[in-house]
Amino acid sequence: MEQLSRALDILVIDDDRGVRQVIQSVLEAHGMVATTASGSEEARCLIAECGPGAFDLILLDVSMPGQSGWEFLEELRGGGEDTPVIFLTAHQTVEDRVRGLHLGADDYVLKPFESRELVARVEAVVRRRREVPLIRVGDMRVDLSRREVERGGQRIALSPKEFEVLAALLRARGAVVSKHELLRQVWGIEFDPQTKTVEVLVLRLRRRLELGGSDLIQTVVGEGYRLVVPEPSH
Repeated sequence: MEQLSRALDILVIDDDRGVRQVIQSVLEAHGMVATTASGSEEARCLIAECGPGAFDLILLDVSMPGQSGWEFLEELRGGGEDTPVIFLTAHQTVEDRVRGLHLGADDYVLKPFESRELVARVEAVVRRRREVPLIRVGDMRVDLSRREVERGGQRIALSPKEFEVLAALLRARGAVVSKHELLRQVWGIEFDPQTKTVEVLVLRLRRRLELGGSDLIQTVVGEGYRLVVPEPSH
């Protein structure tokens, strides 16, 4: 597996001091830099102080006094903060997980967790953000490092999850990507939540990418989705 080139800066947000200390020790033992916050207010100050993109990933507890992890993530995404977020939670219901995914979480780690699993999930989520920086498909240009998309020279604004779906389709190089695989790569879950989450997001992405041009996403009935390169016009 490809090694990450530098130490990761991780922000750990949890109201339990003992949990924060354990996570900090685990991450630092694996060469990462861990900054901790006891709640959303302290975390908000750290993010503002360090600036956008200062952290490679945020580990966020769901159940905290005052503003919950759900509410803090919604605030982050609403403010344009795109830093990947992994929820730390004891909640194991499908409804809880789906709620977090809808809000823009990248993955879940259930408490209590194994140290190896936590580190592996952190590295996997960050690695997804470090792809080959520039890809072209027809008249579409995608800068994966800056998370920018253009088509026909016009900038297209995508939500974090829309961009992750597009990146997953780009990685497949024209092969079909199943709904299950998109759930695993983009949302970090290995089960089908029995919702239309993937279908709705792909529909939104398709509409954004059309932008006066042909449809770049093909639905393969019963299998999934793939990117297609449009034929040049004569």
